[in-house]
Amino acid sequence: MNNDKIYNNSISSKGILAWVLGAILTTFYVLLYWFEGALGLGVDGAENTGFIALFDPLSQFFKGQPASQWFAYGTLYTFFIVVFGVKFMFKYRENRYQLIRTSVVIFSQLVLAYLLPEILEGFSDPNHYFAKDIKNVWPLNYYFFHGWHVDNMLEHGGNLGMFYFVVGLLMFLVITPVATYYYGKRWYCSWICGCGGLAETAGDSFRQLSSKKLSAWKLERWMIHLVMVLVFLMTFATLYGYFTSSGTFLGLDIYTYFQQPYGFLIGAAFSGVVGVGFYPLLGSRVWCRFGCPMAGYMGIIQRFKSRFRITTNGGQCISCGNCSTYCEQGIDVRSYAQKGQNIVRASCVGCGVCSAVCPRGVLKLENAPEQDRIKETPILIGKEKVELK
Repeated sequence: MNNDKIYNNSISSKGILAWVLGAILTTFYVLLYWFEGALGLGVDGAENTGFIALFDPLSQFFKGQPASQWFAYGTLYTFFIVVFGVKFMFKYRENRYQLIRTSVVIFSQLVLAYLLPEILEGFSDPNHYFAKDIKNVWPLNYYFFHGWHVDNMLEHGGNLGMFYFVVGLLMFLVITPVATYYYGKRWYCSWICGCGGLAETAGDSFRQLSSKKLSAWKLERWMIHLVMVLVFLMTFATLYGYFTSSGTFLGLDIYTYFQQPYGFLIGAAFSGVVGVGFYPLLGSRVWCRFGCPMAGYMGIIQRFKSRFRITTNGGQCISCGNCSTYCEQGIDVRSYAQKGQNIVRASCVGCGVCSAVCPRGVLKLENAPEQDRIKETPILIGKEKVELK
């Protein structure tokens, strides 16, 4: 494969076009989450108008009712992943790994997250609420243990609802740690997750905007683990309220002080408004890198107990910098390659683009025995000396 021909038709983070596009995306998400009437959603029996009305025929086809803002958004989201996924596959048409990976990303979004739930809802199946949850794992699916969600699965979902509940438990307790041990977090972040799917396809032209600064790495480690703590606290309070039939935890209303703030700040503002709206300014993996609790959970496993690594051949590195430039997670890949040091980082999503754009074949994604996974050469972070493990 001639990697010299792979390049991004990128938008500069300092360009006026980037700011305009960022403003449009951010405004769209603000309207979607909190001002859906401005998008044309009919209320109190009124017909949809404007943007939402464009999706009414498709919604009528699937489930015999006018479109909601979430149906319109899901349709648009899926459309962009499919269209830009095909574009991505054409761009990397000679790279087998990228072709297979992107095909799985498109299938996961189109079938599991979009078609299956809409078809089930069209049959008035109560399990349409949970169909897409089969690929959204707690703690990313932060409302999994909310009372309404648990009751709908166990009391109204029948055998299929129970199946979703059991699978949901197994996903974060067993499947996620085992899969991450063998394959790293890439099995989810770069192959299945819808957030990662949009970042890899529609966000591909912005991947080089991810900051490689040391300060960004420090901020990343603090923020993503802070969000993990918040989702654990919120979930614990939710479970306490569910099993004790209480609406309060430590004297605080669970919905007002735990569920609602997390849903607003993390579930909407961070993952949606900032996570996608800021693609043209901060890169395509802002949410995945700084806020996703699922990525943080798997990152800890990948960092300390996994067979996955990206191996490097420092003797072949020509310091072109392609690998670092196109790392959407802000990893300075070139510095590892120059030292001949394996890349074992909690934030790496294993997208493989660094390997694909390397003109000398220096980088290789591997799932191998843990022995010799870590090269002991240290890197300095400020006044710290951190051993890559």
